[in-house]
Amino acid sequence: MFQVFIGLFTEGSTDIRFLEPIVEKTFLKIAELQSSFEIEITVQPIIIDKKGKNFIEQVFEALSIGYAQYGISILCVQADADDKKLDTTYKNKINKALQLLTNSEIKCKNIVALVPIQETEAWMLADKELLKIQIGTLKSDEELGIHREPEKIANPKEVIENAIRIARFGLTKKRRHDLKIDELYALMGQSIKLSKLDNLSSFQDFKQNIIETYKCIGIMKK
Repeated sequence: MFQVFIGLFTEGSTDIRFLEPIVEKTFLKIAELQSSFEIEITVQPIIIDKKGKNFIEQVFEALSIGYAQYGISILCVQADADDKKLDTTYKNKINKALQLLTNSEIKCKNIVALVPIQETEAWMLADKELLKIQIGTLKSDEELGIHREPEKIANPKEVIENAIRIARFGLTKKRRHDLKIDELYALMGQSIKLSKLDNLSSFQDFKQNIIETYKCIGIMKK
């Protein structure tokens, strides 16, 4: 049995609730499909005090804490690509961190970037039927305003919040549970199928990053 301890560092606390089960399922699925080892995956959210620290300082602290406290060999780092492109986020954040990490004294140097295009909430829109089940509505995608491709929606969190309002409008007070988007993150993360996320270019990028890191730590052949 080959154990892999993975730290998960995200931009926000709600991102962790959604992404933790997805990260675990994706790392495990890739290992099962492409590795000859029997692998056990453990994902540990890494929480730090971000105040006064830039992105690179935050990542370095998460790496240090993750290694010292949990023995992680990989840190999965989420950073949204707000401009519809992965390149800018890699250039300004991920690649800079990797370059500085090379000559640092930090023990764990394996970073897997997870870069949703627009916002993490775009991944929630990858499975619209599941989203509607969680919201509790039979309205159409068009009625709810969620009919566009997820990675082309500039403000997916706002779109989901608006869909909730549309779904709840007209319900009786007894049936109109004051649903908030915060309640959806964990439910969606646990239930969403990876096959739905496969339609997103940012998820394909994430999977490729896992494969490259697995090769670096010897789980997969180069």
